[in-house]
Amino acid sequence: MLVWAQGLLYVVALKTFGQILESAEELSVEEQETLVSILQRRLADERREELVQAVREARQEYKAGRCRPASPAEIMKKIRA
Repeated sequence: MLVWAQGLLYVVALKTFGQILESAEELSVEEQETLVSILQRRLADERREELVQAVREARQEYKAGRCRPASPAEIMKKIRA
């Protein structure tokens, strides 16, 4: 892929998912385990950030009066309706 930036043309190599898997298979077992560990940690961090953002948005909606507190029984009643 070619990218034009700051008056220069750059060649950017994009790997497909299959190519990434093939590259991972070339790693030693220990390196693959390290890669898996790193990816799991990054995914956990990303999910944590998504949760933090969802909580922020929920608090803003509550402060703006767009939602109200509800008991678990009320929530289940609406789900079952």
